[in-house]
Amino acid sequence: MQLEYHQVDAFSERPFGGNPAMVYRLDSWLADELMQHIAAEHNLAETAFLVREAQGWHIRWFTPTTEVPLCGHATLASAHVLFEIYNEPSDRIDFIGKTGALSVTRENDRLVLDFPAMVPTSSAVTIELERALGVDIVNVYGSVELMVILESEQAVRECKPDMAALARLPWPGVIVTARGEQYDFVSRYFAPGIGVAEDPVTGSTHCSLIPYWSGRLGKLSLTAYQCSARGGELFCRLEGDRVKIGGHARLVASGTLLLG
Repeated sequence: MQLEYHQVDAFSERPFGGNPAMVYRLDSWLADELMQHIAAEHNLAETAFLVREAQGWHIRWFTPTTEVPLCGHATLASAHVLFEIYNEPSDRIDFIGKTGALSVTRENDRLVLDFPAMVPTSSAVTIELERALGVDIVNVYGSVELMVILESEQAVRECKPDMAALARLPWPGVIVTARGEQYDFVSRYFAPGIGVAEDPVTGSTHCSLIPYWSGRLGKLSLTAYQCSARGGELFCRLEGDRVKIGGHARLVASGTLLLG
């Protein structure tokens, strides 16, 4: 069996920036175990698998160690591959994932994700969390992930968490965020418990970041920067119970996986 793959740097206009994702367009589903092995072989934060079904493109996302319910950058990468490699005719691609309907639209030179807003609720600051992050915490919120508010962009950039301690927390991952200096807000995302020490740029965390910062800053359109080593820009809008997350994408590799 031979499978064609494409690697895309999402949320970046240049190669080696943003967040790399591997994309497979399949005719039919592979066994779950095989898809997990393929994701582990590529060893990127996410590998996306797509199959066209009656309602649209069914999409699934795998880290090197587990399947996840939602992934923004790999969805953006998948749309880029469908548009640029497989010549999807419209300017909108509808996806079906574990959380329901998703879409990606072409808007000039950007791709825009349409994801559900996940409004975070206040949570408690614990000694375990403070020790794991090694920073002073302003506030803590929870939704799908734990979202930790820090005092400044500098504090976000300088955060050096204890990954083993973070992996023991009862959350898939931890977001640290603060008001930005050049952008409306900045963030970083750590998820060692699901095989991703630090994710370079994470679309799905912005499902919670956008409603939070929209409320704090009193604006519906926001600019964001995920200040990992690779870094990435996100152009965000809050639209009712949905968030729009825009960014660029760059194809950096294509090839064939040989099985059997």
